[in-house]
Amino acid sequence: MADDEGHGLEGWQHALYDQLRAADITQFAYVPDAGHRILIDRSLADPDVHSVALTTEEEGVAMLAGADLGGARGVLLMQSSGAGNCINMLSLTVGGRFPLLTLISMRGDFGEGNPWQFPMGQATQKVLEAMGLIVMRIDRPEDVTPTVAAALTMVFQSGFAVAVLLGQRLIGAKKF
Repeated sequence: MADDEGHGLEGWQHALYDQLRAADITQFAYVPDAGHRILIDRSLADPDVHSVALTTEEEGVAMLAGADLGGARGVLLMQSSGAGNCINMLSLTVGGRFPLLTLISMRGDFGEGNPWQFPMGQATQKVLEAMGLIVMRIDRPEDVTPTVAAALTMVFQSGFAVAVLLGQRLIGAKKF
């Protein structure tokens, strides 16, 4: 089954990449993750984008702070387990008052089969909110565009740190 762009069932991910680029996102920080595969692959193939593979997620917070200081916009792509690695660095968004957009592919969620993913998957939203981020969640493809549009406004016009959680109902549960 293909969407209007001929992208198949993953059309929302292609639309999401296009939306990020239309919002002048030129910095993509990521730790390799199957849930973000299309965003990562497209950012690597895009000659107008600086796409950086991180060794750990908290490096992305610093990278995006630097991007903002240099007048660029970026996004941090990570899995919910990586949110735990970022706790201290995320506090910098409050004190440093720089915008941060992160898209988080959820684990330990709907249909999860890996017991190791449940603790951080279940704590992700609470941890992010405790660190001062606004958290939005997407579970249906039709909610991707309006939710990300709202997040982009909140981040780049209001200067807030926003995490958009891509639920397992949206991205699918990994086979384990």
